[in-house]
Amino acid sequence: MKVLVIGANGQVGKHIVNILNESDVHTVRAMVRKEEQAKELEARGIETAFASLEGTVHEIKEVMKGCDAVIFSAGSGGNTGHDKTLLIDLDGAVKAMEAAEDLGIKRFVMVSALQAHHRENWNTSLIPYYVAKHYADKILEASGLTYTIVRPGGLLNEPGTGRVDAGENKERGSIPREDVARVVVETLSEDHTFGRSFDLVSGDTPIAEAIQSIQSI
Repeated sequence: MKVLVIGANGQVGKHIVNILNESDVHTVRAMVRKEEQAKELEARGIETAFASLEGTVHEIKEVMKGCDAVIFSAGSGGNTGHDKTLLIDLDGAVKAMEAAEDLGIKRFVMVSALQAHHRENWNTSLIPYYVAKHYADKILEASGLTYTIVRPGGLLNEPGTGRVDAGENKERGSIPREDVARVVVETLSEDHTFGRSFDLVSGDTPIAEAIQSIQSI
């Protein structure tokens, strides 16, 4: 499966790209916005393509052509205004969905946020971000795409442990970005995660086992 990673230069996205690049079953194309980002990736033999989520659906389609799946791990970041949150985390995500649908690419994995599906549990200091994630997820669920939505808790830069807790509703918690990336990649070919969404925090269950449990949620 050839996978386009949108948000390849983000902190979770970098882990996703690295894991896919080392995979025996998948290949990766990294979507980037800047030449210096492309140079660093291409020096490691990773295919790159230029596009911006603030560009057109057509431009996103051009970098998506030839791929079998899309992982959306992009975000505007904590140092931008609410306008960028809407343009990247919501409208950018929807543009990517539209591009995938136009090209007939069915598989779409979304990196969302813990409890984005429950307004009453949103982090009150990040309301615009949660609004964007909530509605991007809803639009994905209503699309014709074969989706999986992964909603991680607070993201850590610690090494991954390989052990997580995945489920429909999890209380606040944190998780290393590396573990999020491994879960996201593992779901790509697991058909029992198709049409599913789940929260994800650190736990005691090995990733493969935790993913298998998703089918019973």
